[in-house]
Amino acid sequence: MTVDALVEATARILVKEGFDKASTNRIAQEAGVSIGSLYQYFPSKEALVAAVIDRHNEQLMLVVRAALREVASQPIEQAVRRLVVVAIEAHRIDPKLHRVLTEQIPRTGRLEDVEAFNREAHASFRDYLTHHKDEISCADVDLAAFICVTTIEALTHTAALHAPAILPDDMVETLIEEATRLVVGYLRPPAAGHVGPA
Repeated sequence: MTVDALVEATARILVKEGFDKASTNRIAQEAGVSIGSLYQYFPSKEALVAAVIDRHNEQLMLVVRAALREVASQPIEQAVRRLVVVAIEAHRIDPKLHRVLTEQIPRTGRLEDVEAFNREAHASFRDYLTHHKDEISCADVDLAAFICVTTIEALTHTAALHAPAILPDDMVETLIEEATRLVVGYLRPPAAGHVGPA
């Protein structure tokens, strides 16, 4: 309970006041515990922020894992659309916290964990594409998985964190449709009789 209180207090202070003002004394006060209790569990402010990052990333990954299981047998367009929806939902879990944590990941040494998260997402989507190879035109499934996952992540991450004006409720559906069209257009073979650029 003390650990949870400290991690939650750290998250609140990061969002409200920023990393620089998130001292261990301030966090202990916000959590309602003594500074001695804080140091029993966390040696520094950076360790607390790392714990917040780990918890937040695990929440995101639970959502992504569930979505990848859900779409395993779905056709390409349906699966991609669902993954775009889930990516937007994941980035909307706590966008203010997500923004602060993204800025702090290099400082806390959590880049390796983020890279592991990305590798897992790429591997899962590569498995999906391998099982749906007859629906796509890409010869290199590894590269296709990288391009698709990176595209979906970059679009939804940037929209949620840096372009909130395009993510009001009445615009989310448009973003979903356009992102789906982009990724499916890359994956699917050209229609019969289609003539590409010279």
